[in-house]
Formats: sequence, C-alpha cells, structure tokens
Amino acid sequence: MNRVVITGAGTINALGHSVAQTLDAMREGRCGIGPLEFRDVDRLSIKIGGQVRDYDQAEHFNRQQIALYDRFTQFALMAAREAMQQSGLTFSGDLAQQSGVVLGTSGGGMNTLDENYRSVFEEGKNRVHPFVVPKLMNNAAASHLSMEYNLKGPSFTVATACASSNHAMGQAFNMIRSGMCKAMVTGGAESMLCFGGIKAWEGLRVMSRDACRPFSANRNGMVQAEGAAVFVFEDYDMARARGADILAEVIGFAMTSDAADIVMPSAQGAERAIAGAMRDAKINPSEVGYINAHGTGTAANDKTECAAVSHAFGADADNLMISSTKSMHGHLIGGTGAVELLACIMAVRDGVIAPTIGYEEPDPECALDVVPNEAREAKVNVALSNAFAFGGLNAVLALRGI
Repeated sequence: MNRVVITGAGTINALGHSVAQTLDAMREGRCGIGPLEFRDVDRLSIKIGGQVRDYDQAEHFNRQQIALYDRFTQFALMAAREAMQQSGLTFSGDLAQQSGVVLGTSGGGMNTLDENYRSVFEEGKNRVHPFVVPKLMNNAAASHLSMEYNLKGPSFTVATACASSNHAMGQAFNMIRSGMCKAMVTGGAESMLCFGGIKAWEGLRVMSRDACRPFSANRNGMVQAEGAAVFVFEDYDMARARGADILAEVIGFAMTSDAADIVMPSAQGAERAIAGAMRDAKINPSEVGYINAHGTGTAANDKTECAAVSHAFGADADNLMISSTKSMHGHLIGGTGAVELLACIMAVRDGVIAPTIGYEEPDPECALDVVPNEAREAKVNVALSNAFAFGGLNAVLALRGI
C-alpha cells in the first residue's frame, strides 16, 4: 500500500483566517467564541458562537461568484487557496485525472436556505434566485473546488453530522493508499450560524449560553461555530520526488457505527474506532502521545469519550495527553474534524499540545490528562483525531510526524 502525506493546509475559522493565526491562537489558549452577530439574534436563547470575524466576502469573490457561493463554500475555497499555495501542486494531464476532492459538511448551504425561507414565508416573495439549489446543495463546495483546481478524479461530499470531515479525510487517505488516486484535496466546511441554524440546535438543549468547557465538572454544553480547513493529501513518493514540504503522514483510519441511539453516544462504538485506527496504523497504544478529542463540552459526550479512551489504551491512558480545541474555536459540526487536524499536525510537527481552555473543576469521570488551560511542549510521534457524531457514527484518524 502507498504511504500518504499532507503537503498543504489552509483554514479560516473563529481563531484566524490562516493556519498561522489559528495555531498561534491554540498555542496561546486564546478563545474565539463570542457574541453572535446576525439578523434576529435577539430572538434566540443562545447568543454566542465561534463566528468568523472581520470577513467581507466582496474582498475575496466577485459578484458572479457570490451569487453561486454560500458562506460555507466561500470558507472552503478560502482554506483551499492557502493549502494549494503551500503544497505547490498544480493539476493537469494524468495527475488531474488521478486527483480529486472529498469534503465534509453537515448543514451545507444553511445560510442560503435560511435566507430564502425567510424571503418566501416571511416576506411573501414568490420567486427565489435561480441558483438557490446549486448554492445550497451539500456538494457545492466540493464541486467548486474541483472546478477551481482542475480535479477530474473522484469528487464528492460526505455528510455524517459531526464526523463528516474525518470521514471525508479518511476516504481521501484510503483512495491514495490503495493507488486509486495520486492526490486529494480534502477537509471540511460549515456555516450554520444563522437564525434557523441556531434555533434548530436550541431545541436539542445541548448548547451552552456562556462558554465551552470540555471535561470540566461544571461544563454545560457545546458552542456552535463556523469555518473550514482544507488539506492536500498526496502519495509519499510523489511528494518526495518533487521536494515537497511534508507536514505529517496519515498512517491510519477507522470508522464504526454504534447502531444504538440517534443522539446518545456509545463508549463501545468510540472505543472500537480508536482501537481500529491504531490497528490500521500498525501501532501500539504506547506510541500515541496525543489525542485531539471530540470533546464537545456536553456531559454525555465527555464522559463517554473518556471511558472509550481509557478502555482502548488501558494502562497507557495514564501517559496520554488529550485536549479539546472546541473550547477555543467552538464546534464546527461537519467541519470540525478538519480544523482539529491542525492541532494534531502541530503536535507531531512542532511538539506543541493545544490546551483545553475553560477547565475549572476536575470531573472524576474524565480523569485523564486534558492539558488544562495552557499549551504544553512535548515530543509526540503519533496523534489521533477523534470525531463522534449523532447517529452513532465514529471516525478516527492517526497522524505521525515525519
């Protein structure tokens, strides 16, 4: 099987408009969560989120593009620009036909949906823009990326709620490893921060009104966010031959289904995914130094995840660092695993472990080293990225420094 490496990364999220800004914020333990700013926010009970600030679409896209690009597509394209520039890859000839794009999203064009429902039902309009359907469809971002970069191989979108990005990146990894593709542009994007998006989530009663405090005994829920992260995965031999700067190697992936409950997580399903990723990577638990946790800040998720990690690692769990960067950038739902992969790259490449900020009170059911409040310098060879979703869908990626 072929080895798979990451040669480009890009992002825009609540912590910054680039990878450098995002990693600086993670190192500093800076919080990007704040008051939401959009129409009718006063009608919501939840008024905080990880919103992308200081963003003007007109600075990055022309009028024709804006008519076609929902906010989540714009974020994907912004992140891809940075990733492609770093990778230095261009796609033509056989390489274009052997390369594609797989992105994760859950809500897709939620802002477009929200705007047009408002126009039809609240304002009484009888027509919508002819591009509403291609603008709101979940595959819009992936399709526009394929067109932007001449990616003529497999191009599609994965929608598995909060595991979407990890599932997408796992598929990209497997396609290159199997020899089906030479390179894949992959990651995830989400923008559900609008009135309809937040109002729907309010009904679940899992949202915090003040902060995201994963693993802390006084946590009171998740905080929703928006943004994107996109990566260039490519065949190791091709990357070496062209002298690419390799950020990390993807060494394993596993996915499982709880097959139990539509919203309540299962420790057994998560444990099987964690153990499966290590088995796929052909590593022992003692080789893993860091896990970027799913860590949503809800009681059910945090204690279930800690139980899964403890069971999967056994005695080695005592030597493991695990943190949730959602405490800083919020929960990007379908795009969250992609942004969190940046923390794993930082761990194996730079030896910096992103903290779990907002940690105030130890929870005996989360008795792991959660890297509370301050980043830590530590040599890490292997890192895991956990993603667990409604529907009982679990996806775990393994990275190694190179």
